[in-house]
Amino acid sequence: MRKEIIIGSSIIFIMDQVSKFLIEHFFKNKVLVVIPNLFNIDFTYNKGGAFSILNNQIVLLILATIVCLFILVKISKEVKPSIFKTFIFSLLYGGIIGNLFDRVFFYSVRDFLDFKFFEYHFPTFNIADMAIVCGMFLLIIELFRKSDKHAKDNC
Repeated sequence: MRKEIIIGSSIIFIMDQVSKFLIEHFFKNKVLVVIPNLFNIDFTYNKGGAFSILNNQIVLLILATIVCLFILVKISKEVKPSIFKTFIFSLLYGGIIGNLFDRVFFYSVRDFLDFKFFEYHFPTFNIADMAIVCGMFLLIIELFRKSDKHAKDNC
């Protein structure tokens, strides 16, 4: 793995862990209303995966995460390096490792960003989750961009 990805993912990991520590320390058992009827800081422990699927299946979630990391390492080694791809893999590694760290040491993932849109209450999440979602979104864009370029080259 390139050192730029290690540095980038370390920054994401540290931001994630520091934010979780601070929120847990200062806001555990409290709700901070940031924007009424829209955004709160509400610390929770998620013992499942995204949207609390596989609740209390910590070993399965840890194993699945490790498999995902191995696949991601394989993919990142096969891609031609660029600043954009370094950013994508930094987001993904940092986020995945941040939540894996929580699962291994806290037996759950610490979440605290709580959004409500009208009557819909979005599942609480954290910085690692945002990094993973953004990284996957950018990776999909990159794959479509690459396949589109490949299709144009073959015309």
